[in-house]
Amino acid sequence: MQIYFKKILQYPKFILIFFLSLFIASVYFSKNFDLDASAQSLLLENDPDLKYLRELNERYGSEEFFIITYSTKEKVNENIIKNFETFVSKINTLEWVSKTVSVINTPLLQNSNEPLMDRIKNLKYIINKDINFNQALNELVKSPVYRDLVISADGKTLGLIVYLKDDNEYLNAIKLKNSINKNDKNKLKKIDLKIKDLREKQSDNISKYNKEIKSLIAQEKIYADINLSGIPMIADDMISFVKKDLIIFGIGVLLFIILSLYYIFRKVKFIILPLLICFLSITLMIGLISFLKWPVTVISSNFTALMLILTMSMNIHVLVKFVQYKDRYKNLGLSLDEIIIKSCSEIFYPVLFAVLTTICAFMSLIISDIKPIISFGYMMTYGLIISFITTFLLLPILLKKFETEVTFDFKKNNINFVNIFYKIYQNKIVVCLITFFSIIISVYGIKKLNVENSFINYFDKDTEIYKGMKKIDQDLGGTTPLEIILKFKDLKNDTSNDGFLGEIKTKVDNFLGEEQSSSDNEKYWFTRDKVDKIIEVHKYLENRPEIGKVLSFYSILNIAESLNSNKKLGSLEMGVLYQKLPTNIKEQIIKPYISIKNNEARISLRIKDSSPDLKRKELLYTIEKDLIEKIGLKKQDFKIAGVMVIFNNLLQSLFDSQIKSLGLVMVGIFIMFVILFRSLKLAIIGIVPNILSASLILGIIGALNIPLDMMTITIAAITIGIAVDDTIHYIYKYKSSFTEFSGDRLIMECHNNVGKAIISTSVTIIFGFSILVLSNFIPTIYFGLFTGLAMFIALLFVLTLLPHLLNLIYRKSV
Repeated sequence: MQIYFKKILQYPKFILIFFLSLFIASVYFSKNFDLDASAQSLLLENDPDLKYLRELNERYGSEEFFIITYSTKEKVNENIIKNFETFVSKINTLEWVSKTVSVINTPLLQNSNEPLMDRIKNLKYIINKDINFNQALNELVKSPVYRDLVISADGKTLGLIVYLKDDNEYLNAIKLKNSINKNDKNKLKKIDLKIKDLREKQSDNISKYNKEIKSLIAQEKIYADINLSGIPMIADDMISFVKKDLIIFGIGVLLFIILSLYYIFRKVKFIILPLLICFLSITLMIGLISFLKWPVTVISSNFTALMLILTMSMNIHVLVKFVQYKDRYKNLGLSLDEIIIKSCSEIFYPVLFAVLTTICAFMSLIISDIKPIISFGYMMTYGLIISFITTFLLLPILLKKFETEVTFDFKKNNINFVNIFYKIYQNKIVVCLITFFSIIISVYGIKKLNVENSFINYFDKDTEIYKGMKKIDQDLGGTTPLEIILKFKDLKNDTSNDGFLGEIKTKVDNFLGEEQSSSDNEKYWFTRDKVDKIIEVHKYLENRPEIGKVLSFYSILNIAESLNSNKKLGSLEMGVLYQKLPTNIKEQIIKPYISIKNNEARISLRIKDSSPDLKRKELLYTIEKDLIEKIGLKKQDFKIAGVMVIFNNLLQSLFDSQIKSLGLVMVGIFIMFVILFRSLKLAIIGIVPNILSASLILGIIGALNIPLDMMTITIAAITIGIAVDDTIHYIYKYKSSFTEFSGDRLIMECHNNVGKAIISTSVTIIFGFSILVLSNFIPTIYFGLFTGLAMFIALLFVLTLLPHLLNLIYRKSV
């Protein structure tokens, strides 16, 4: 390696021009830097439940929408309705709004004694002057359809659903992609690029809509407490969070690293040089992902902070070795070039293998089925390679160019920290107790690990997202959607329609207020058998405490039968009612829950996501079990679908893939240890502290009952990857000093030498990750806290347990 570094120092201009060219190219491509915090970025693309949900959305209709809650301290009165009507009218003037649904345009059916068909022809609303306001309000509050949808049960919160106009170009592109043969890679690539461009355009539009609607809300807040929610708003705010996090993390970590470097080296030049390497590495990485058109998501948003920390770690190890060698050889007549060559050569392989093991950990993320996690794994892999190359190509050149005197005794630096860990090492009982309790906590906590997470708890309680979702959860029937699709026998085989088969002409003289004659098969779909099954499932779901609002054909039927003196409607009566309803009413309240063409019914419900006792996986299992055992359905007679199912699949996939991948990471690192140390015993010794570190941090997470999510699930793999660096440096130093020292003198030499660098880099990493607590995204906060804690645990084991294992197993065998 000395020959290699000697050649590097002979071509400083070439290397500087090379990196300058890459820097300029990276800055140029960075204009394509993309942030994607959309819900689509976190989906399992190969999930059959996702494909089925998209089919349902197409079948029953699904538009993007904002949800606004309009709350007052008193029960809704006529003045409040007038203010609300003015607010709704302003929103309706926005060009991107397709329609709004609220108490303003909710039809009243009990404000008249006219026959039902006459009431439908002359629909009345709460804003009409000729209606009894209190009677109208009472009807809405008690309505099985509109209660907890557009008005809360206590009459103090109004709901407003603002539908966005469909982006037909984007929807058509999605349909086209689904129709393309999977083997036609070129067509798929083209359509993916088009979808990406359309999604970016859509994201820009959503941001604009979000700002416009928030502006109107701000003007209206003098009249009521108003909260905004809905997927478009959440996605746009998430992008704002990511942008803010990138800035805060970058600045926060940068400031801390400056302080750390000053504490370690006490020289401005030794602060500037590593920062230049870090800045260049991150710029090159941003240029690379921009060139490759990889979007940065919520999961990968902290890649800049991670790169800054890991690059700085490499630089500190190199600089510490340089300072030590300069101090050692300053009186032996070695030139600066020779000291740089000797120090870089000495530290090259430990850093190389440390980088490779960290890469091994990050590459374990590609086992996941979730694209952002896979991309995060690749991002950090490429980032580490870039950091390693810039460190060992550029840093030697900069050290030569900006040579500086070392005016402090490096051996005394960090001496207090070294002594603390050395004293712990000397007390074997303490080390044994720490190890024993770590194993106990690990076993106990890992058994309690779960992925029972709620989306609402991903956000700080002061954020608009949390407030809006909490209000909807409490007053408007829950947040997370779930669908139950009931599938009926084929129409040709269905003989349970109360005697109505084929073309039957029957007169119906009833509450509809007119005599009807029908020969349309559409009417005869509504058999009592089907409807009773819908009612039975609907009532079962309503009685579950975790479930909020439930909507189905039964909700509408309930209203119709209440108008028929609470008498059940016959099959033909329901069929005639279906046909006679105006198209707009039918589209709004019946077609979303009935598909005659597909011979199925849809029951839509919402889960109270903020419920502390909610167990999502268990709830889905219980519903499926009860539909079979209590309701008497066969498995093929129903299908559970919806966002909750997709979210649960996502978390279960994360849990399975990442926990299993830890074994592969361990195997990969073990193989690298064998190659690096050329000793099976040293490889086994080296892997033990890392297994303990990863197990203990997972155990602590489990013991604290903190659910794993898309970010915290990666902590164990990342911990192993980063913490193993300390193990490599320590064992490498132990092995190289083995013939010079023995017993505790050898351990003290390792602690005083490489221990200082390990402590310096670990403290930098720990406090660097602690900056993540400033995020508004709770998983990011947990990620920062627990990764920092994991690094401390790894540091503790490396400087206490590892020396004992080396003395106990390796020394005795040599």
